[in-house]
Amino acid sequence: MIRLENVNKIFHQGTVNENHAIRNVNLQIKEGDFITIIGSNGAGKSTLFNLIAGTYAPSTGNIFLNNSDVTNEPEYKRAKYIGRIFQNPSLGTASNMTLEDNMMICSRKGFKGLKISLNKKTREYFKKELLLLDMDLENRLTDNVQLLSGGQRQSLTLLMMVLSRPQLILLDEHTAALDPKNAAKVLDLTQKFVSEYGLTTVMITHNMGHAIEYGNRMLMMDKGEIIFDVSGEEKKKLSVKNLVDKFHEIRKTEFQNDETLLSR
Repeated sequence: MIRLENVNKIFHQGTVNENHAIRNVNLQIKEGDFITIIGSNGAGKSTLFNLIAGTYAPSTGNIFLNNSDVTNEPEYKRAKYIGRIFQNPSLGTASNMTLEDNMMICSRKGFKGLKISLNKKTREYFKKELLLLDMDLENRLTDNVQLLSGGQRQSLTLLMMVLSRPQLILLDEHTAALDPKNAAKVLDLTQKFVSEYGLTTVMITHNMGHAIEYGNRMLMMDKGEIIFDVSGEEKKKLSVKNLVDKFHEIRKTEFQNDETLLSR
């Protein structure tokens, strides 16, 4: 579905601040994959997402979607088939608009250009979908989204993304800013939606336990490279200790002392 061939991203090339953020990455994401990505700060995880989403163009290499070369396709065009949720819950919704207006925007995208209007039938449809969140939001359609909590907003963002029917969703540490209870809720919803709708998903996380628990495949990144790619039964049998040992085996060093190890 998505294929990266010999992709590199170099920032400030040829200057004293040169940063080779992505190094010769070759990656194929198959339809229906749920891939988790781990790595310490600066490993290149978010840069990889920015390349897939079209936020950045690669310095060298090519990116394909369904065998079509989209290397130079801008971000706004890729947004038609790629959905993304960021760490900050406020980025996925329009704060000064009502909940129902936010859902109208994503629904128009999901219905592929068909005209829909905000009428009684549409509101009943929204209420039915919001029931899936179990947050009583089905009774708050006319509330401005800025009145919702962080957990509610991130859950709403996730639901809205599902309604827009993207071909690929990118989850960029989408629970990192939430308290443990709301983070667990959003992760449960993520698993539910991915399973029920067969969504192709890539999720960045600093929590190695979550990286093992969720998805069918896991990538470990370091210094812009994918250094470990594991899937299926082999992935299921891993432990956090296995991952730390694997990193040491590959890099001959220890993980950085950051949240990667602290958030087990």
